[in-house]
Amino acid sequence: MTHLAVICDWPLLQLGLTQVLEAQPDMRITTLASCVDEVALETADVEVILLINLQSRDQVTSREVARLHRQGHAVIVLSASGAQSDAVLCIKAGARGYLSRQTDACELVCAVRAVASGSDYFGASLAGRSIPAPPPHITGRERQILQFVADGATDREIATKLNIAENTVHTHLERLRRKSGSRRRAELTRFALENGIIEDDLLE
Repeated sequence: MTHLAVICDWPLLQLGLTQVLEAQPDMRITTLASCVDEVALETADVEVILLINLQSRDQVTSREVARLHRQGHAVIVLSASGAQSDAVLCIKAGARGYLSRQTDACELVCAVRAVASGSDYFGASLAGRSIPAPPPHITGRERQILQFVADGATDREIATKLNIAENTVHTHLERLRRKSGSRRRAELTRFALENGIIEDDLLE
């Protein structure tokens, strides 16, 4: 079951999206909101966030995407813009999916399933265009581990602080190394800083 949050300030569109998504046996909407601020503290159990942008510029949306991406969420943007530059802004900010307003229900469902499985999905409107690779998706747990790594904690100390097995820490670190292409702990810290996963002022 994929748990979703839908962020959309058009009540009628929000209703239509709810009907389409909840008609799927493998999807459940757990959060409905009109803006990002309403869901920032409520998305711990959400795997995919559908962010609807039919009014604001994608520059604004890209900042919202970056904020959600830093929190470890996988975001799909549904946008009114047909400009490739707007799509690039959102993708560089961390969007795992990008769809145009011409998207039909079938493509929307396909996009959600793809993103939920860990893949990216960029709609038919971007087919054949040159778009950047999005930054790697870092989960909430991986963010916690990166912060401990940046603070200089050992694997055993991380396991104790998170109340998980040390082997589990090793597994998370190996996934982070594959996602980042970094092998050493210092490189992982630099990767986290460069991608806004941790901040300089959080380092002790």
